[in-house]
Amino acid sequence: MEKPYNKQEDLSHEDNARLVMDYFHRTIMHHAMWFAEVQHQFGPERAREIMDVAYPKSFGIQMKRLSKVLGFEMVDDIPKPLLDMPKEKLEELKEGAAVNWLANDGVWFQAVEFTRGMFDAKRCNDTCWGHFSPFEAWSIKRFLSLGENPGLEGLKKALQFRLYATVNKQSITEEKPDSFVFQMNECRVQNARKRKGLDD
Repeated sequence: MEKPYNKQEDLSHEDNARLVMDYFHRTIMHHAMWFAEVQHQFGPERAREIMDVAYPKSFGIQMKRLSKVLGFEMVDDIPKPLLDMPKEKLEELKEGAAVNWLANDGVWFQAVEFTRGMFDAKRCNDTCWGHFSPFEAWSIKRFLSLGENPGLEGLKKALQFRLYATVNKQSITEEKPDSFVFQMNECRVQNARKRKGLDD
């Protein structure tokens, strides 16, 4: 049903709070659209270089404003309430963030699957992962300060920091000097689809 508001000043307190959350969503989407267009214009490697300049600046500006409005302190680039959390609570928050990421992925997959079919869902999924995996690799490499060519040891380390590493059970086996086997032993997505009676 259409809301009875003609201007923001007329919003109820609840709808004003809802609009704030929508602003966060719009900001995230705008960030993603900027990255997509810069990648389109200059290629993925150059886009990540440019994002390495834009993201820290944008994050700093946003967190400074949020910390001022919400009344929390920043320690370097981390909100102090996160640093003050007990270890177990911070682990719970980290897992919750990873599970939310995965749920978001699944919601998008099923939205396409149920409106357009499995073929189109897989097609969109493959393209999305074709973009996300290199981005996540870049993000992990940046987080861990891995060198330009960290080799198999760097790869093994990086695989432990994927979002999937927090939500799925995985293992590395058959390690040799020039190879190893990486296995996803338990997939949360497939388990959820089985519970719902959906196809793999």
